[in-house]
Amino acid sequence: MHRDHAHHSHDHDHDHAGHDHDHEHAQPHRIGHNAKGRQAAVQWQTPHDPSANHSHAAEGEPDFDLVESAFLTGFSAAPDPTSFLRLARIPFAGRTAEGDELKLLRVETEEAVDVGAVTPQLGGGSMRYDPLPAKMVSRRRNLAFIYFDGVRIRSLSFTEALALTTA
Repeated sequence: MHRDHAHHSHDHDHDHAGHDHDHEHAQPHRIGHNAKGRQAAVQWQTPHDPSANHSHAAEGEPDFDLVESAFLTGFSAAPDPTSFLRLARIPFAGRTAEGDELKLLRVETEEAVDVGAVTPQLGGGSMRYDPLPAKMVSRRRNLAFIYFDGVRIRSLSFTEALALTTA
C-alpha cells in the first residue's frame, strides 16, 4: 500500500513494507528509502556554472565519450556528411590556440575488435596468448579529423577539432 506523506524532517511511526520505523529523518530520503546502506543518487550532469570559463569540448566533461560515440554513429549514417559536420560545429577552417590555421580535409573512422589477449608468463621471458570468449570481446571505434596546416597533415581528436576557433 502506498502512503502519501511529505518527506521532510519529522518523527513518524508507521509500517513500511512489513517493518516498523520509529526514527527522525536526519537527511532527505535517497534512493532505496527503506534499504540498508543508503547511497546518494548519482547525477551524470554537471550543473552549468556561469562564472566558470568552460571549453565546450572539455575532455574532463562527464560523459563526453558518449557524445563522441553519438557523433561517430550519426556521422557514419549521415546522408549529408558536410551538413552533419556543420550541425556538430566542427570547423572546416579553424585556428589552433597557438594561432595555426587549419583546413579540414577528411574525417577518419576506424573500428577495432579485440578477440584475443596476451599476458606475460611468470618470470617475464615469454608471453601467453588466449582467445577471448564472446562475452569478453570488446569493440572500439576511433575518430580523427584530418586537417592541413599549409605545410603538413595533422590528425585531431574530436575534442581538439571542437576547440578550434573559426578562422
